[in-house]
Amino acid sequence: MEKLIFDQVVLVGCGIDVHKDIIVATIRKSEKEYETKEFRSYTSSLTELREWCKSERVTHIAMESTGVYWKPVFNIWKRVI
Repeated sequence: MEKLIFDQVVLVGCGIDVHKDIIVATIRKSEKEYETKEFRSYTSSLTELREWCKSERVTHIAMESTGVYWKPVFNIWKRVI
């Protein structure tokens, strides 16, 4: 099978997978340059996630979640504005 290659349209993006007690986030800058970290679902840890994204100059975030676990992650971003 042939490998598909897509043009990168987002300079620095973050994918977030939200679970009840843990959040897994990956910041990706290129095909080979990415980093994954885990965060707890506490406000202090979500603030660390937000600050990490800001420090890495993330411009776009995609979040996947089941149920209502996404709400605290989403709400912590309101404090950026």
